[in-house]
Amino acid sequence: MANSVYPVNKGINKSIEFKGLRAQYIWYLAIGILIMLILFGTMYAIGIPAFICVGLALIGGTVLVMKVYAMSAKYGEHGLTKELAKRNIPHVVRCNSRRIFRNLKRK
Repeated sequence: MANSVYPVNKGINKSIEFKGLRAQYIWYLAIGILIMLILFGTMYAIGIPAFICVGLALIGGTVLVMKVYAMSAKYGEHGLTKELAKRNIPHVVRCNSRRIFRNLKRK
């Protein structure tokens, strides 16, 4: 009986990566490019000259790619979610009455 050689998948539980973008940033870039394509088509259909449409699409696309790569580098795989969650934490908890502390029962 011959020995079989099977490739080992060493990427188990790792997030996907494409050209340096990790996890959800791939989707952000794809959605942004799709929006830029729709904007280009809309501007061209309205009657704006093609050179202006292409120029605006290239500038917008360049800004989009730079921002998405910057967010990917700054926040990492889960950092953007953590940053958005951190915004929901109150900075100060105020209590104008001592009634809350008086009603606490001792064990």
